[in-house]
Amino acid sequence: MAAEQSPLAELLGPIRGRVRTAIAAQALSSVAAVVPFITIAELGRVLLDNGPDRTRDAWTLTAIAAAALLVRLVCLLAAGAITHFADGELALHIRRGLVRRLGEVPLGWFSGRNSGSVKKIVQDDVAAMHHLIAHSMLELTSAVVLPVTALIYLFWVDWRMSLVTIAPLLIGLTLYSATMAGMGKHLPEYDRAMGRINGNAVEFVQGIAVVKTFGQANRAHRRYADAADDFAAFFLTWVRSTLNSKTAAEIVLSPIAVLAAVLGGGAWFVTRGWLAPVDLLPFALLGIGLTAPILALFYASYELRFAKEAAARVVEVLATEVLPVSDAPKSPSENTVRYRDVACSYDGSTEVLTGVELELAPGTVTALVGPSGSGKSTLATLLPRFQDVTGGAITIGGIDIREMAPADLYRRVAFVFQDVRLAQDSIVGNIRMARPDASMDEVIDAAQAAGIHAEIEALPRGYHSVIGADARLSGGQTQRVSIARALLADTPIIVLDEAAAYVDPQSEAAVQDALSALTKGKIVLMIAHRLSTVVGADQIVVLDDGVIAERGRHAELVAAQGRYARMWDAYQGAEGWRSRVVERTGA
Repeated sequence: MAAEQSPLAELLGPIRGRVRTAIAAQALSSVAAVVPFITIAELGRVLLDNGPDRTRDAWTLTAIAAAALLVRLVCLLAAGAITHFADGELALHIRRGLVRRLGEVPLGWFSGRNSGSVKKIVQDDVAAMHHLIAHSMLELTSAVVLPVTALIYLFWVDWRMSLVTIAPLLIGLTLYSATMAGMGKHLPEYDRAMGRINGNAVEFVQGIAVVKTFGQANRAHRRYADAADDFAAFFLTWVRSTLNSKTAAEIVLSPIAVLAAVLGGGAWFVTRGWLAPVDLLPFALLGIGLTAPILALFYASYELRFAKEAAARVVEVLATEVLPVSDAPKSPSENTVRYRDVACSYDGSTEVLTGVELELAPGTVTALVGPSGSGKSTLATLLPRFQDVTGGAITIGGIDIREMAPADLYRRVAFVFQDVRLAQDSIVGNIRMARPDASMDEVIDAAQAAGIHAEIEALPRGYHSVIGADARLSGGQTQRVSIARALLADTPIIVLDEAAAYVDPQSEAAVQDALSALTKGKIVLMIAHRLSTVVGADQIVVLDDGVIAERGRHAELVAAQGRYARMWDAYQGAEGWRSRVVERTGA
Protein backbone atom coordinates (compact mmCIF):
# COMPACT_ATOMS: atom_id res chain seq x y z
CA MET A 1 0.00 0.00 0.00
CA ALA A 2 1.49 3.32 -1.08
CA ALA A 3 2.17 5.90 1.61
CA GLU A 4 -0.22 8.82 1.64
CA GLN A 5 1.26 11.97 0.15
CA SER A 6 1.58 15.10 2.25
CA PRO A 7 -0.47 18.09 1.05
CA LEU A 8 2.72 19.86 -0.06
CA ALA A 9 3.96 16.85 -2.04
CA GLU A 10 0.53 16.55 -3.64
CA LEU A 11 0.57 20.18 -4.78
CA LEU A 12 4.13 19.91 -6.12
CA GLY A 13 3.19 16.94 -8.32
CA PRO A 14 2.94 18.87 -11.64
CA ILE A 15 6.46 20.33 -11.27
CA ARG A 16 8.21 17.56 -9.32
CA GLY A 17 10.51 16.61 -12.23
CA ARG A 18 11.68 20.18 -12.77
CA VAL A 19 12.21 20.71 -9.04
CA ARG A 20 14.45 17.64 -8.93
CA THR A 21 16.42 18.94 -11.91
CA ALA A 22 16.84 22.33 -10.21
CA ILE A 23 17.95 20.66 -6.96
CA ALA A 24 20.52 18.60 -8.87
CA ALA A 25 21.84 21.76 -10.56
CA GLN A 26 21.97 23.54 -7.21
CA ALA A 27 23.83 20.61 -5.63
CA LEU A 28 26.42 20.71 -8.42
CA SER A 29 26.68 24.47 -7.98
CA SER A 30 27.30 24.01 -4.24
CA VAL A 31 30.06 21.48 -4.85
CA ALA A 32 31.62 23.84 -7.39
CA ALA A 33 31.46 26.66 -4.82
CA VAL A 34 33.77 24.71 -2.47
CA VAL A 35 36.31 23.82 -5.16
CA PRO A 36 37.97 27.29 -5.39
CA PHE A 37 38.61 27.27 -1.63
CA ILE A 38 40.08 23.80 -1.86
CA THR A 39 42.33 24.91 -4.74
CA ILE A 40 43.49 27.94 -2.72
CA ALA A 41 44.41 25.63 0.17
CA GLU A 42 46.21 23.27 -2.21
CA LEU A 43 47.84 26.24 -3.91
CA GLY A 44 49.25 27.21 -0.52
CA ARG A 45 50.83 23.79 -0.24
CA VAL A 46 52.34 24.19 -3.72
CA LEU A 47 53.70 27.69 -3.14
CA LEU A 48 55.12 26.83 0.29
CA ASP A 49 56.73 23.62 -0.93
CA ASN A 50 60.54 23.83 -0.76
CA GLY A 51 60.92 21.05 -3.33
CA PRO A 52 61.21 21.30 -7.13
CA ASP A 53 59.44 23.98 -9.20
CA ARG A 54 55.69 23.34 -9.25
CA THR A 55 54.56 26.27 -11.41
CA ARG A 56 52.62 23.94 -13.70
CA ASP A 57 50.69 22.60 -10.68
CA ALA A 58 49.91 26.13 -9.55
CA TRP A 59 48.46 27.06 -12.94
CA THR A 60 46.50 23.80 -13.05
CA LEU A 61 44.93 24.59 -9.69
CA THR A 62 44.12 28.13 -10.87
CA ALA A 63 42.42 26.75 -14.00
CA ILE A 64 40.41 24.29 -11.90
CA ALA A 65 39.24 27.14 -9.64
CA ALA A 66 38.21 29.25 -12.65
CA ALA A 67 36.36 26.31 -14.22
CA ALA A 68 34.59 25.61 -10.94
CA LEU A 69 33.46 29.23 -10.71
CA LEU A 70 32.07 29.03 -14.24
CA VAL A 71 30.26 25.76 -13.48
CA ARG A 72 28.82 27.30 -10.31
CA LEU A 73 27.56 30.35 -12.19
CA VAL A 74 25.90 28.30 -14.94
CA CYS A 75 24.30 25.80 -12.54
CA LEU A 76 23.17 28.56 -10.17
CA LEU A 77 21.45 30.48 -12.96
CA ALA A 78 19.90 27.31 -14.36
CA ALA A 79 18.54 26.22 -10.97
CA GLY A 80 17.07 29.65 -10.26
CA ALA A 81 15.48 29.92 -13.69
CA ILE A 82 13.95 26.43 -13.50
CA THR A 83 12.41 26.97 -10.06
CA HIS A 84 11.06 30.43 -10.87
CA PHE A 85 9.42 29.29 -14.11
CA ALA A 86 8.09 26.16 -12.37
CA ASP A 87 6.78 28.26 -9.49
CA GLY A 88 4.98 30.63 -11.84
CA GLU A 89 3.31 27.71 -13.59
CA LEU A 90 2.38 26.03 -10.30
CA ALA A 91 0.97 29.24 -8.79
CA LEU A 92 -1.20 29.69 -11.89
CA HIS A 93 -2.29 26.04 -11.70
CA ILE A 94 -3.15 26.27 -7.99
CA ARG A 95 -4.99 29.59 -8.26
CA ARG A 96 -6.99 28.35 -11.24
CA GLY A 97 -7.84 25.23 -9.27
CA LEU A 98 -8.86 27.29 -6.25
CA VAL A 99 -11.02 29.65 -8.30
CA ARG A 100 -12.58 26.70 -10.13
CA ARG A 101 -13.33 24.89 -6.87
CA LEU A 102 -14.64 28.05 -5.19
CA GLY A 103 -16.96 28.43 -8.16
CA GLU A 104 -18.27 24.90 -7.64
CA VAL A 105 -18.74 24.80 -3.86
CA PRO A 106 -22.15 25.68 -2.41
CA LEU A 107 -22.45 29.38 -1.69
CA GLY A 108 -23.33 28.38 1.86
CA TRP A 109 -19.66 27.41 2.26
CA PHE A 110 -18.74 31.09 2.22
CA SER A 111 -21.12 31.99 5.03
CA GLY A 112 -18.82 30.35 7.57
CA ARG A 113 -15.73 32.19 6.33
CA ASN A 114 -14.94 35.88 6.01
CA SER A 115 -13.44 37.31 2.83
CA GLY A 116 -10.11 37.86 4.59
CA SER A 117 -9.60 34.14 5.28
CA VAL A 118 -10.49 33.25 1.67
CA LYS A 119 -8.09 35.93 0.41
CA LYS A 120 -5.35 34.52 2.66
CA ILE A 121 -5.68 31.08 1.08
CA VAL A 122 -5.85 32.27 -2.53
CA GLN A 123 -3.13 34.92 -2.22
CA ASP A 124 -0.96 34.58 0.89
CA ASP A 125 -0.80 30.79 1.11
CA VAL A 126 0.10 30.45 -2.56
CA ALA A 127 2.76 33.14 -2.06
CA ALA A 128 4.19 31.15 0.88
CA MET A 129 4.73 28.22 -1.47
CA HIS A 130 6.38 30.56 -3.99
CA HIS A 131 9.20 31.31 -1.58
CA LEU A 132 9.65 27.63 -0.83
CA ILE A 133 9.82 26.56 -4.48
CA ALA A 134 11.75 29.49 -5.93
CA HIS A 135 14.19 30.01 -3.06
CA SER A 136 14.02 27.82 0.04
CA MET A 137 14.41 24.45 -1.72
CA LEU A 138 17.60 25.66 -3.37
CA GLU A 139 18.81 27.18 -0.11
CA LEU A 140 18.14 23.91 1.69
CA THR A 141 20.12 22.04 -0.96
CA SER A 142 23.09 24.39 -0.63
CA ALA A 143 22.85 24.30 3.16
CA VAL A 144 23.33 20.52 3.08
CA VAL A 145 25.65 19.93 0.11
CA LEU A 146 28.10 22.78 0.71
CA PRO A 147 29.14 21.90 4.30
CA VAL A 148 29.14 18.15 3.54
CA THR A 149 31.52 18.72 0.60
CA ALA A 150 33.76 20.94 2.69
CA LEU A 151 33.80 18.47 5.61
CA ILE A 152 34.68 15.55 3.34
CA TYR A 153 37.79 17.47 2.22
CA LEU A 154 38.66 18.63 5.75
CA PHE A 155 38.38 15.11 7.17
CA TRP A 156 40.69 13.99 4.36
CA VAL A 157 43.22 16.63 5.48
CA ASP A 158 43.02 15.80 9.23
CA TRP A 159 40.12 14.17 11.05
CA ARG A 160 41.10 15.45 14.49
CA MET A 161 41.23 19.09 13.41
CA SER A 162 37.93 18.56 11.60
CA LEU A 163 36.31 17.61 14.90
CA VAL A 164 37.58 20.85 16.44
CA THR A 165 36.15 22.79 13.48
CA ILE A 166 32.69 21.28 13.71
CA ALA A 167 32.43 21.63 17.51
CA PRO A 168 30.85 25.16 17.26
CA LEU A 169 28.47 23.81 14.61
CA LEU A 170 27.26 21.03 16.89
CA ILE A 171 26.73 23.45 19.77
CA GLY A 172 24.92 25.92 17.47
CA LEU A 173 22.72 23.18 16.01
CA THR A 174 21.70 22.10 19.51
CA LEU A 175 20.76 25.65 20.45
CA TYR A 176 18.83 26.20 17.20
CA SER A 177 16.97 22.93 17.70
CA ALA A 178 15.73 24.29 21.02
CA THR A 179 14.63 27.46 19.20
CA MET A 180 12.71 25.55 16.55
CA ALA A 181 11.17 23.01 18.94
CA GLY A 182 8.07 25.15 19.60
CA MET A 183 7.54 26.11 15.97
CA GLY A 184 4.93 23.46 15.24
CA LYS A 185 2.93 24.48 18.31
CA HIS A 186 2.96 28.21 17.54
CA LEU A 187 2.40 28.19 13.76
CA PRO A 188 -1.35 27.33 13.87
CA GLU A 189 -1.96 30.19 16.31
CA TYR A 190 0.14 32.48 14.09
CA ASP A 191 -2.05 31.61 11.09
CA ARG A 192 -5.27 32.11 13.05
CA ALA A 193 -4.06 35.51 14.27
CA MET A 194 -3.13 36.58 10.73
CA GLY A 195 -6.51 35.37 9.48
CA ARG A 196 -8.29 37.52 12.08
CA ILE A 197 -6.26 40.57 11.04
CA ASN A 198 -7.01 39.97 7.33
CA GLY A 199 -10.71 39.41 7.99
CA ASN A 200 -11.14 42.49 10.17
CA ALA A 201 -9.15 44.65 7.75
CA VAL A 202 -11.26 43.62 4.75
CA GLU A 203 -14.54 44.00 6.64
CA PHE A 204 -13.49 47.39 8.02
CA VAL A 205 -12.65 48.71 4.54
CA GLN A 206 -15.81 47.29 2.98
CA GLY A 207 -18.02 48.80 5.66
CA ILE A 208 -16.19 52.11 6.14
CA ALA A 209 -18.92 54.18 4.49
CA VAL A 210 -21.60 52.82 6.82
CA VAL A 211 -19.59 53.03 10.03
CA LYS A 212 -18.48 56.59 9.31
CA THR A 213 -22.02 57.64 8.45
CA PHE A 214 -23.21 56.49 11.86
CA GLY A 215 -20.17 57.83 13.70
CA GLN A 216 -18.89 54.34 14.56
CA ALA A 217 -15.50 54.52 12.83
CA ASN A 218 -13.68 54.27 16.16
CA ARG A 219 -15.62 51.18 17.19
CA ALA A 220 -15.09 49.47 13.82
CA HIS A 221 -11.42 50.38 13.84
CA ARG A 222 -11.11 49.01 17.37
CA ARG A 223 -11.94 45.49 16.17
CA TYR A 224 -9.05 45.63 13.71
CA ALA A 225 -6.78 47.24 16.31
CA ASP A 226 -7.70 44.56 18.86
CA ALA A 227 -6.84 41.82 16.35
CA ALA A 228 -3.51 43.52 15.61
CA ASP A 229 -2.79 43.95 19.33
CA ASP A 230 -3.58 40.28 19.99
CA PHE A 231 -1.23 39.25 17.20
CA ALA A 232 1.52 41.55 18.52
CA ALA A 233 1.16 40.16 22.05
CA PHE A 234 1.26 36.57 20.80
CA PHE A 235 4.22 37.22 18.49
CA LEU A 236 6.25 39.04 21.15
CA THR A 237 5.63 36.21 23.62
CA TRP A 238 6.79 33.72 20.98
CA VAL A 239 9.91 35.74 20.17
CA ARG A 240 10.82 36.25 23.82
CA SER A 241 10.54 32.51 24.49
CA THR A 242 13.19 31.79 21.83
CA LEU A 243 15.35 34.89 22.17
CA ASN A 244 18.05 33.48 24.47
CA SER A 245 18.65 30.23 22.59
CA LYS A 246 18.52 31.96 19.18
CA THR A 247 20.98 34.67 20.25
CA ALA A 248 23.37 32.12 21.74
CA ALA A 249 23.17 29.99 18.58
CA GLU A 250 23.96 32.93 16.30
CA ILE A 251 26.94 33.94 18.47
CA VAL A 252 28.37 30.40 18.47
CA LEU A 253 27.80 30.05 14.72
CA SER A 254 29.25 33.47 13.86
CA PRO A 255 32.35 33.38 11.60
CA ILE A 256 34.44 35.06 14.34
CA ALA A 257 33.55 32.34 16.89
CA VAL A 258 34.34 29.56 14.42
CA LEU A 259 37.60 31.24 13.35
CA ALA A 260 38.65 31.62 16.99
CA ALA A 261 37.98 27.91 17.57
CA VAL A 262 39.90 26.93 14.41
CA LEU A 263 42.91 29.15 15.14
CA GLY A 264 42.99 28.23 18.84
CA GLY A 265 42.69 24.52 18.18
CA GLY A 266 45.02 24.73 15.19
CA ALA A 267 47.74 26.51 17.18
CA TRP A 268 47.56 23.83 19.84
CA PHE A 269 47.74 21.05 17.23
CA VAL A 270 50.72 22.70 15.46
CA THR A 271 52.67 23.26 18.68
CA ARG A 272 52.09 19.65 19.68
CA GLY A 273 53.29 18.48 16.27
CA TRP A 274 49.95 16.91 15.35
CA LEU A 275 49.37 19.21 12.36
CA ALA A 276 51.68 20.80 9.80
CA PRO A 277 51.36 24.61 9.74
CA VAL A 278 50.36 24.57 6.06
CA ASP A 279 47.49 22.16 6.84
CA LEU A 280 45.87 24.78 9.05
CA LEU A 281 45.10 26.89 5.96
CA PRO A 282 42.14 24.82 4.62
CA PHE A 283 40.48 24.85 8.05
CA ALA A 284 40.84 28.64 8.30
CA LEU A 285 39.42 29.06 4.79
CA LEU A 286 36.59 26.53 4.85
CA GLY A 287 35.78 26.44 8.57
CA ILE A 288 34.34 29.94 8.71
CA GLY A 289 32.26 29.19 5.62
CA LEU A 290 30.45 26.30 7.29
CA THR A 291 28.23 28.49 9.48
CA ALA A 292 26.39 30.45 6.81
CA PRO A 293 24.80 27.33 5.24
CA ILE A 294 23.78 26.09 8.68
CA LEU A 295 21.98 29.36 9.41
CA ALA A 296 20.38 29.21 5.96
CA LEU A 297 19.28 25.66 6.73
CA PHE A 298 17.27 26.82 9.74
CA TYR A 299 15.72 29.80 7.97
CA ALA A 300 14.80 27.61 5.01
CA SER A 301 13.31 24.96 7.31
CA TYR A 302 11.24 27.78 8.86
CA GLU A 303 9.90 28.63 5.39
CA LEU A 304 9.27 24.93 4.77
CA ARG A 305 7.06 24.72 7.86
CA PHE A 306 5.07 27.74 6.70
CA ALA A 307 4.71 26.24 3.23
CA LYS A 308 3.47 22.92 4.66
CA GLU A 309 0.81 24.72 6.70
CA ALA A 310 -0.20 26.80 3.67
CA ALA A 311 -0.33 23.71 1.44
CA ALA A 312 -2.59 21.95 3.93
CA ARG A 313 -5.08 24.84 3.81
CA VAL A 314 -4.98 25.00 0.01
CA VAL A 315 -5.51 21.23 -0.31
CA GLU A 316 -8.39 21.46 2.18
CA VAL A 317 -10.14 24.00 -0.08
CA LEU A 318 -9.36 21.98 -3.22
CA ALA A 319 -10.89 18.94 -1.49
CA THR A 320 -14.06 20.79 -0.43
CA GLU A 321 -17.15 18.90 -1.52
CA VAL A 322 -18.87 20.47 -4.50
CA LEU A 323 -22.53 20.41 -5.39
CA PRO A 324 -23.12 17.06 -7.12
CA VAL A 325 -23.99 17.15 -10.82
CA SER A 326 -26.05 14.41 -12.45
CA ASP A 327 -24.24 12.21 -14.99
CA ALA A 328 -27.47 11.94 -16.98
CA PRO A 329 -29.17 15.33 -16.57
CA LYS A 330 -32.85 15.77 -17.29
CA SER A 331 -34.57 18.84 -18.67
CA PRO A 332 -38.14 19.74 -17.64
CA SER A 333 -40.77 20.50 -20.23
CA GLU A 334 -42.39 23.26 -18.12
CA ASN A 335 -41.45 25.43 -15.14
CA THR A 336 -43.87 24.86 -12.26
CA VAL A 337 -41.86 24.75 -9.03
CA ARG A 338 -42.77 22.41 -6.18
CA TYR A 339 -41.19 21.99 -2.74
CA ARG A 340 -41.96 18.45 -1.58
CA ASP A 341 -41.49 17.80 2.15
CA VAL A 342 -38.31 19.87 2.03
CA ALA A 343 -35.90 19.88 4.97
CA CYS A 344 -32.53 21.60 5.24
CA SER A 345 -29.73 21.53 7.78
CA TYR A 346 -26.38 23.33 7.62
CA ASP A 347 -24.60 21.25 10.26
CA GLY A 348 -26.33 17.90 9.83
CA SER A 349 -28.00 18.04 13.22
CA THR A 350 -30.18 21.18 13.49
CA GLU A 351 -32.80 21.63 10.79
CA VAL A 352 -33.52 25.19 9.66
CA LEU A 353 -36.42 24.03 7.47
CA THR A 354 -38.78 21.12 8.11
CA GLY A 355 -41.57 19.59 6.05
CA VAL A 356 -42.01 22.48 3.59
CA GLU A 357 -44.72 21.89 0.97
CA LEU A 358 -45.05 24.69 -1.57
CA GLU A 359 -46.08 25.17 -5.20
CA LEU A 360 -45.08 28.12 -7.41
CA ALA A 361 -47.26 28.29 -10.53
CA PRO A 362 -46.33 30.20 -13.72
CA GLY A 363 -47.37 33.84 -13.65
CA THR A 364 -47.69 34.01 -9.85
CA VAL A 365 -45.85 35.86 -7.11
CA THR A 366 -45.11 34.04 -3.85
CA ALA A 367 -43.86 36.14 -0.95
CA LEU A 368 -41.96 34.73 2.01
CA VAL A 369 -42.42 36.58 5.29
CA GLY A 370 -41.45 35.87 8.87
CA PRO A 371 -39.10 36.98 11.63
CA SER A 372 -35.33 36.87 11.28
CA GLY A 373 -34.05 33.31 11.44
CA SER A 374 -37.37 31.81 10.39
CA GLY A 375 -35.85 30.24 7.24
CA LYS A 376 -36.96 32.68 4.52
CA SER A 377 -33.55 33.10 2.88
CA THR A 378 -32.76 29.39 3.18
CA LEU A 379 -36.03 28.40 1.50
CA ALA A 380 -35.46 30.86 -1.35
CA THR A 381 -31.80 30.04 -1.93
CA LEU A 382 -32.49 26.31 -2.15
CA LEU A 383 -34.19 26.87 -5.50
CA PRO A 384 -31.06 28.10 -7.35
CA ARG A 385 -29.06 25.47 -5.37
CA PHE A 386 -27.02 27.79 -3.19
CA GLN A 387 -27.07 24.66 -1.07
CA ASP A 388 -28.94 21.37 -1.41
CA VAL A 389 -31.88 20.08 0.56
CA THR A 390 -31.13 17.45 3.20
CA GLY A 391 -34.62 16.00 2.98
CA GLY A 392 -37.40 15.93 0.41
CA ALA A 393 -36.96 17.47 -3.04
CA ILE A 394 -37.47 20.63 -5.08
CA THR A 395 -38.73 20.05 -8.61
CA ILE A 396 -39.15 22.16 -11.72
CA GLY A 397 -41.65 20.70 -14.16
CA GLY A 398 -41.57 17.48 -12.14
CA ILE A 399 -37.76 17.10 -12.42
CA ASP A 400 -35.66 17.22 -9.24
CA ILE A 401 -33.34 20.23 -9.60
CA ARG A 402 -30.44 17.98 -8.50
CA GLU A 403 -31.01 15.96 -11.67
CA MET A 404 -30.80 19.04 -13.91
CA ALA A 405 -27.63 20.30 -15.53
CA PRO A 406 -26.49 23.47 -13.71
CA ALA A 407 -26.51 25.44 -16.96
CA ASP A 408 -30.10 24.38 -17.58
CA LEU A 409 -31.11 25.32 -14.03
CA TYR A 410 -29.56 28.78 -14.29
CA ARG A 411 -31.21 29.36 -17.67
CA ARG A 412 -34.50 28.93 -15.83
CA VAL A 413 -33.77 30.57 -12.44
CA ALA A 414 -32.37 34.07 -11.83
CA PHE A 415 -31.58 35.54 -8.42
CA VAL A 416 -31.73 39.28 -7.77
CA PHE A 417 -29.81 40.03 -4.60
CA GLN A 418 -30.61 42.76 -2.11
CA ASP A 419 -26.94 43.64 -1.62
CA VAL A 420 -25.57 43.79 -5.15
CA ARG A 421 -21.83 43.60 -5.91
CA LEU A 422 -20.84 44.36 -9.49
CA ALA A 423 -17.62 42.99 -10.95
CA GLN A 424 -14.80 45.43 -11.69
CA ASP A 425 -15.63 45.30 -15.38
CA SER A 426 -17.42 47.50 -17.87
CA ILE A 427 -21.14 48.14 -17.51
CA VAL A 428 -21.80 46.10 -20.65
CA GLY A 429 -19.62 43.29 -19.27
CA ASN A 430 -21.62 43.21 -16.04
CA ILE A 431 -24.95 43.09 -17.88
CA ARG A 432 -23.67 40.49 -20.37
CA MET A 433 -22.69 38.23 -17.49
CA ALA A 434 -26.17 36.73 -17.87
CA ARG A 435 -25.66 36.04 -21.59
CA PRO A 436 -22.11 36.57 -22.87
CA ASP A 437 -23.26 36.20 -26.49
CA ALA A 438 -25.91 38.96 -26.25
CA SER A 439 -25.71 41.70 -28.86
CA MET A 440 -25.25 45.35 -27.91
CA ASP A 441 -28.85 46.08 -28.95
CA GLU A 442 -30.10 43.40 -26.55
CA VAL A 443 -27.99 44.86 -23.73
CA ILE A 444 -29.41 48.33 -24.39
CA ASP A 445 -32.97 46.97 -24.51
CA ALA A 446 -32.46 45.32 -21.10
CA ALA A 447 -30.99 48.51 -19.64
CA GLN A 448 -33.91 50.56 -20.98
CA ALA A 449 -36.41 48.12 -19.50
CA ALA A 450 -34.58 48.41 -16.15
CA GLY A 451 -34.68 52.21 -16.35
CA ILE A 452 -30.89 52.63 -16.22
CA HIS A 453 -30.05 53.37 -19.88
CA ALA A 454 -29.99 57.17 -19.52
CA GLU A 455 -27.67 57.06 -16.49
CA ILE A 456 -25.30 54.68 -18.30
CA GLU A 457 -25.18 56.91 -21.37
CA ALA A 458 -24.26 59.86 -19.15
CA LEU A 459 -21.08 58.09 -17.96
CA PRO A 460 -17.75 59.11 -19.53
CA ARG A 461 -17.57 56.04 -21.77
CA GLY A 462 -21.19 55.00 -21.64
CA TYR A 463 -21.64 51.25 -21.54
CA HIS A 464 -17.88 50.75 -21.68
CA SER A 465 -17.27 52.66 -18.45
CA VAL A 466 -15.63 50.44 -15.82
CA ILE A 467 -17.08 49.93 -12.34
CA GLY A 468 -14.82 51.57 -9.76
CA ALA A 469 -12.88 53.55 -12.37
CA ASP A 470 -15.05 55.94 -14.39
CA ALA A 471 -18.37 54.37 -13.33
CA ARG A 472 -19.36 55.09 -9.73
CA LEU A 473 -22.98 54.10 -9.27
CA SER A 474 -25.42 54.73 -6.45
CA GLY A 475 -27.16 51.86 -4.67
CA GLY A 476 -30.29 52.26 -6.78
CA GLN A 477 -28.31 52.45 -10.03
CA THR A 478 -26.31 49.37 -9.09
CA GLN A 479 -29.53 47.51 -8.34
CA ARG A 480 -30.99 48.47 -11.72
CA VAL A 481 -27.85 47.24 -13.52
CA SER A 482 -28.35 43.88 -11.78
CA ILE A 483 -32.01 43.91 -12.82
CA ALA A 484 -30.96 44.64 -16.42
CA ARG A 485 -28.71 41.59 -16.19
CA ALA A 486 -31.66 39.48 -15.01
CA LEU A 487 -33.85 40.92 -17.78
CA LEU A 488 -31.23 39.94 -20.35
CA ALA A 489 -31.18 36.39 -18.94
CA ASP A 490 -34.97 36.29 -19.38
CA THR A 491 -35.42 33.32 -17.06
CA PRO A 492 -38.95 32.05 -16.37
CA ILE A 493 -38.30 31.89 -12.61
CA ILE A 494 -37.13 34.85 -10.51
CA VAL A 495 -35.92 34.58 -6.92
CA LEU A 496 -36.07 38.07 -5.51
CA ASP A 497 -34.51 39.27 -2.27
CA GLU A 498 -36.50 42.49 -1.86
CA ALA A 499 -34.25 44.61 -4.03
CA ALA A 500 -35.56 48.05 -3.05
CA ALA A 501 -35.36 47.56 0.71
CA TYR A 502 -32.29 49.69 1.31
CA VAL A 503 -32.35 52.30 -1.46
CA ASP A 504 -33.47 55.89 -1.09
CA PRO A 505 -37.12 56.79 -1.86
CA GLN A 506 -36.29 58.41 -5.22
CA SER A 507 -34.35 55.34 -6.37
CA GLU A 508 -36.96 53.00 -4.92
CA ALA A 509 -39.58 54.07 -7.43
CA ALA A 510 -37.18 53.45 -10.34
CA VAL A 511 -36.16 50.07 -8.93
CA GLN A 512 -39.78 49.02 -8.40
CA ASP A 513 -40.58 49.95 -12.02
CA ALA A 514 -37.61 47.87 -13.18
CA LEU A 515 -38.75 44.94 -11.02
CA SER A 516 -42.24 45.16 -12.51
CA ALA A 517 -40.73 44.76 -15.97
CA LEU A 518 -38.53 41.90 -14.78
CA THR A 519 -41.26 39.85 -13.07
CA LYS A 520 -44.07 40.30 -15.58
CA GLY A 521 -45.50 36.88 -16.44
CA LYS A 522 -42.78 35.03 -14.50
CA ILE A 523 -42.76 32.70 -11.50
CA VAL A 524 -41.59 34.95 -8.67
CA LEU A 525 -40.40 33.83 -5.25
CA MET A 526 -39.79 36.92 -3.15
CA ILE A 527 -38.17 37.33 0.26
CA ALA A 528 -40.13 40.18 1.79
CA HIS A 529 -38.70 42.52 4.40
CA ARG A 530 -41.47 45.12 4.23
CA LEU A 531 -45.03 43.87 4.28
CA SER A 532 -46.24 46.69 2.00
CA THR A 533 -44.54 44.92 -0.92
CA VAL A 534 -46.52 41.67 -0.49
CA VAL A 535 -50.08 43.00 -0.39
CA GLY A 536 -50.63 42.11 -4.06
CA ALA A 537 -48.86 38.74 -3.95
CA ASP A 538 -50.77 35.70 -5.19
CA GLN A 539 -49.51 33.69 -2.23
CA ILE A 540 -48.00 34.81 1.07
CA VAL A 541 -46.11 32.14 3.00
CA VAL A 542 -45.51 32.87 6.69
CA LEU A 543 -42.50 31.01 8.08
CA ASP A 544 -41.83 30.50 11.75
CA ASP A 545 -38.89 28.48 13.09
CA GLY A 546 -38.40 26.63 9.82
CA VAL A 547 -41.99 25.55 9.19
CA ILE A 548 -44.86 27.10 7.25
CA ALA A 549 -47.17 28.60 9.86
CA GLU A 550 -49.68 30.24 7.49
CA ARG A 551 -50.30 30.77 3.79
CA GLY A 552 -52.82 32.67 1.69
CA ARG A 553 -53.53 36.10 0.24
CA HIS A 554 -53.13 39.31 2.21
CA ALA A 555 -56.82 39.83 2.95
CA GLU A 556 -57.32 36.21 3.97
CA LEU A 557 -54.39 36.22 6.37
CA VAL A 558 -55.35 39.53 7.95
CA ALA A 559 -58.89 38.23 8.49
CA ALA A 560 -57.51 35.03 10.07
CA GLN A 561 -56.03 37.10 12.93
CA GLY A 562 -52.96 34.88 13.13
CA ARG A 563 -49.22 35.51 12.95
CA TYR A 564 -49.41 37.48 9.71
CA ALA A 565 -52.15 39.74 11.09
CA ARG A 566 -50.02 40.54 14.13
CA MET A 567 -47.03 41.26 11.88
CA TRP A 568 -49.22 43.51 9.70
CA ASP A 569 -50.47 45.49 12.71
CA ALA A 570 -46.90 45.95 13.96
CA TYR A 571 -45.77 47.04 10.52
CA GLN A 572 -48.56 49.61 10.17
CA GLY A 573 -47.72 50.99 13.60
CA ALA A 574 -44.06 51.37 12.64
CA GLU A 575 -44.98 53.05 9.35
CA GLY A 576 -47.29 55.47 11.15
CA TRP A 577 -44.54 56.40 13.58
CA ARG A 578 -42.17 56.91 10.67
CA SER A 579 -44.67 59.19 8.89
CA ARG A 580 -45.08 61.35 11.99
CA VAL A 581 -41.29 61.69 12.35
CA VAL A 582 -40.99 62.73 8.71
CA GLU A 583 -43.75 65.33 9.13
CA ARG A 584 -42.13 66.82 12.23
CA THR A 585 -38.67 67.01 10.71
CA GLY A 586 -39.95 68.33 7.40
CA ALA A 587 -38.00 65.62 5.55
